[in-house]
Parts: sequence; structure tokens; C-alpha cells
Amino acid sequence: MTAYPRLFEPLDLGFTTLANRTIMGSMHTGLEDRASSFERLAAFYAERAKGGAGLIVTGGFAPNVEGTFYPFASKLTTRREARRHEQVTEAVHAEGGKIALQILHAGRYAYHPWSVSASARKSPITPFGPRELSERGVRRQVRGFARAAELARGAGYDGVEVMGSEGYLINQFLAPRTNQRRDGWGGTPANRRRLATEIVRAVRAAVGEDFIVVYRLSVLDLVEDGQTWEEILALGTEIEAAGATIISTGIGWHEARVPTIVTSVPRGAFTEVAGRLRPHVGVPVVTSNRINMPDQAERALADGEADLVQMARPWLADPHWARKAQADEAQQINTCIACNQACLDHTFQRRTTSCLVNPRAAHETLLVLGPTATRKRVAVVGGGPAGLAAAVSAAERGHEVELFEAGEDIGGQFALAMRIPGKEEFAETIRYYRGELERRGVTLHLGRRAEVADLTAFDEVVLATGVEPRVPQIEGIDHPMVVTYPEAVLGTREIGRRVAVIGAGGIGVDVTELLTTDESPALDVKLWQDEWGVDPTSAERGGLTQAHPEQPAREVYLVQRKTTKIGAGLGKTSGWVHRAAITAKGVRQITGATYEKIDDDGLHLTVDGRPQLLEVDSVVVCTGQESVRDLLEPLQQAGVQVHVIGGADVAAELDAKRAIKQGTELAAAI
Repeated sequence: MTAYPRLFEPLDLGFTTLANRTIMGSMHTGLEDRASSFERLAAFYAERAKGGAGLIVTGGFAPNVEGTFYPFASKLTTRREARRHEQVTEAVHAEGGKIALQILHAGRYAYHPWSVSASARKSPITPFGPRELSERGVRRQVRGFARAAELARGAGYDGVEVMGSEGYLINQFLAPRTNQRRDGWGGTPANRRRLATEIVRAVRAAVGEDFIVVYRLSVLDLVEDGQTWEEILALGTEIEAAGATIISTGIGWHEARVPTIVTSVPRGAFTEVAGRLRPHVGVPVVTSNRINMPDQAERALADGEADLVQMARPWLADPHWARKAQADEAQQINTCIACNQACLDHTFQRRTTSCLVNPRAAHETLLVLGPTATRKRVAVVGGGPAGLAAAVSAAERGHEVELFEAGEDIGGQFALAMRIPGKEEFAETIRYYRGELERRGVTLHLGRRAEVADLTAFDEVVLATGVEPRVPQIEGIDHPMVVTYPEAVLGTREIGRRVAVIGAGGIGVDVTELLTTDESPALDVKLWQDEWGVDPTSAERGGLTQAHPEQPAREVYLVQRKTTKIGAGLGKTSGWVHRAAITAKGVRQITGATYEKIDDDGLHLTVDGRPQLLEVDSVVVCTGQESVRDLLEPLQQAGVQVHVIGGADVAAELDAKRAIKQGTELAAAI
């Protein structure tokens, strides 16, 4: 028995059965693009099959060169290419799993000059304009999808997923935004749907009846001149008739100015849209986006919103997500916090995907936490992300570990981050580590500042003592109106109604969002939809409506010395969301400022050579951090083997991804 009976109910597809209702969604890892990386790709998917995924969907493979993301990127067009995939399918099947290959044509999202689309309309997020496909060219795309599906079957895959969502080629044919043709492939909704239905029909003919064909259907485009709800319903019924086994729902185009997967998007924000489609088709429907824990997945199934639940990044964070849920060990799941820092941001930088909370993701053969040959006594000083990763990973290997934390609880900078509106998910990481410390037998010393005498008896000492706020040299920095960012976040100092935040890196932006947000319920779906102008009924094309941002709780100035745009160092997939949010709240953003002084009148600046006074009640300092490593030199002098990681190692813009990776890698090496 399980606490999630619907989630772990098998699904009979007639010719095959899925063991449960979970799907590991497609993610491009970067390993797909190199033949030499397929061994790593096989290990990556095999680990998820072992962890209980009902069906795995690979990263996207193009059906021809035109459809690739960039030169020499992943494609499946020849038998030679297909043979590489056999090690992937064999590895997954050896663990009892099922796997489908995603066929994805980038269309105008391609980063190369030979991109093609329905019409010659350039994407706002890529440098090259596409060529409009001729009638012959369109037919060639259909044949390409069918050929890729045939090759996938020959390589041992259990199915394919046809990517018709997220603004890629098929989606570009479906929407008036990008399809301005007047031939048989455009001009009317029926003609715009023709490419999608003919591709599915051709794929089904190529693979036979006993093969899974998933169609990823965009149920909410979130762009102007997207599809209407009536067009989406018509497409769903036509895709079913064309031979799809399963319809998976996709949300938003990549160029949409509405966030769909960042941590500030409420959990399950789009399950209701899948639920609106489900009664109109006779094949299983999949819901997706911002589902990361089993209780939420179970609820979507119990409420009749879907037949299956697709998650992508949660399988990066914890490859054994399903196995733990089925065993009623959900509290042991390393929860995806939707930060995007090591997954999607890496993808757009053409780096191998990983995961902030699980650096072993897509690195299973490189970062191995095998049992230690020599058990050591290890002391970890500091209970932030770096220290927690080191302590848990060292204990997992079999070392005897003690963790010293000067504060009253673990978490470090994550304990601050979880208090920022839209970053509540960060509490899940602390919850996970708290449980792992206990489960792995780590001795935890809270409220105890470690001294050299406490540490000399250990074989290895890990300094993960983090950072402290940097105090800039500004006249009046000791004025009563000046507040440090930890004081502002923790609420230990009163903040006035008019505030200047100095320093506009990640912390400055976070603090600004905190100070402008009222005491409204966190991560409420309806409030979020209203704030961003999302209409799940798609009454207007694309599912967009008038946005109504929440009124700011304070008047805030966000000031930085740099002349670059505010939050320039934030991640590609999340930075724009933060900038849009603070702009909507009326935050006044000042760049290229010189801080002159702080006095009773407020914050005095020089901007573009002119003096400027911000008449504020409070000044919150977010001007960086300094490493805390007072113990390093005394420990070295005492002859102790000491390692420095996390913020104690590098205090420049805080980087939890690097901190957790450092902690894990160090534990693997001890």
C-alpha cells in the first residue's frame, strides 16, 4: 500500500503497461550532442529508471539538420546515429524502465542561419531569422519526423514524443503569431493544424500500432496571437484520431513574458488547464509544470485533472523520486526548488546540465559517492548549503561526521532565501538535509561555535563557515536608518515605508521583492494569475489577459554603482522574471551611482555627475559579502587537515550551486 494510490496505479495502454503514472519529462542535458557522451547519458537515464519513473522521455533529437538547435547538435537521421542509442535503451530496460525519444524540431528557435519556420518571422530570443518553408519543404519535415520515429523504434525505444509545444516548429505552424501562410498549411485554423496531424499520422504509420506515440500539445501559449481554446480542443481530437497514444500538455512558449517554471510560479499552477482538455479526448492526458512533490501529483490525479503527471527537473534533483514516494518516504525526496541555475541556465550556455541541489545529475559516472575504504572522523563547521552537502555526502560514504553550527538552526543563506516571496521552495532543501543528517547518523551541534580545541582530534575538518555582509565605506554607514540585509530579511529591524536598497545583485533584488510585497498568501495560484495576466480559459488568443500587479507595500529605490542593467548577473531563465516583477511594483532603479553619505535627510548620491538625495526612512545594505574563515590559520598552525568550501572559500555573489557541488565533491574525495 502507498499514500499515493492513484500515482502508483499501473496504466494499461493496450499493447503495453506503464508501471505508474509518473513521466520523467524531456530535458536537454548536453550529453545528447556528442557520441562520446552516450555512456554517461545511458547512466543518467538508467538511474531514473531504477528510481521508478513510469516512462522516461529523452532530451530532444531533431528529425533533420534544419531542426537542430545549433550546428552539430543532437539529431536522429541515420542508422549509424540510431545505433548509439542502443546503449541508452538497453541500460533503461535493464532497470525495468520504459523510455521514449523526443523528436524536436527547433524551427525559428534554432541558433544557426539555415533555420526554417512556417513564415519568415524572426524569434525575439534567437539571432537568426528563419526561411519560410515551401510546400515541398513542409512535406520533408513530415517525412523527417516519421523517419526519426522509425529509427527510434529500431534503437529499442518504447515510444516517441512529438514535440508540438513550447514554441518550436509545430507550435509555430499552429499560431497566427508565426504562421501567416495562405496555402494549405495556413490561413485557417484547420490548415494551421495540418502539419501537427500529418506528422502524428506519418509517425504512427512508420512505427506500427504497438508503439507509444506521445504528442506534446501546447494548451496555453502565453503569447499574443497564440491559439484559442477552441483551436486547442480541435487539435486534441485530431491528434487522437491521427494515432497518438498519449497527449502531454505543454505550457508557454520560450519567448513568453510570463514565467512558467521558475520558483515563484505556484505549484500546480497549470493542472487546471490539462483538466479542461481531458474530458474532450479519449486518450490519457498528462499534466506538467511546477509539480515537484507526490502529494501534489496525487491530488491532480484524484481531482480528475490528468491521467499522468510529468515532471522534468524533479528527476534531476532526486533520481529516486518515485521509489521514495511509493515507499511513503516523501520526506526523503530531495525536492526540486525550480531555481534553473544548473539545468536550464546551463542548457542556454551550452554546458552540461546538472542540478543545484544534486550535482551528481548527468554526472553519475564522474561524481561517485561510493563507500569509503577508510572510515575517518570528519568535522564540518557551518550548517549552510556547502556544509550540509559535505556532511551528508561524507556520512553517506561511511565516515563518522559531526556538524557544528553556531546558529540555532541549519540552513545558512538558504534560511534567508526561503523568506523571500517566491522562494519559499528553498525551505524544502533545508527539510531534506535535516532528515538526511538524522538518517545518516551525523552528530549535530547547534548553537555551538566551534573552537580549534574542538577540532584537533578529527582526521579531516571542513570549513563551511559562510559569509558575513560587507560594510561599505560610506559616510554615515553607522546611522540608525542603516539595516543589513540579514536584519531586513529576518525582520529583526523595523523598515520604514520609503527605502533605499544599495547593491543590486541577487541579494539586492531579493530584498527589494521582499520589501515591496505585502502580507498576501504565498504562492497562491489565482493571485499569481492575476499578477501576470494569465487566463487559463484562453478566452483571448494565447491565454493572456490584463495583468494586475500587487500594489507595492513600500516605496523602494534599488541603487547600484555599476552602469549595467539591474540584476545583470542573474540567470538567463530567471533574471528577467525578477526584473519584470520589481518594475511592475514601481521600484525606482538607479545605476551608475556614487554613494556620498547617509544622514537624517536620507541617502545622498551622485548620478551622472549630479547630486541626488533619496529622502528615505531606511537604507538596506546589500553590497556584497566577506568570507568568514577565522579558524583557517589557527587550524593550519595546529597541523589539522582542513578544507575550505562555499562562501568561506569564495564570497563574491553567493553561489549555492558551487557551494553544494564543492561540498559533494570534497566528500567524494575524502
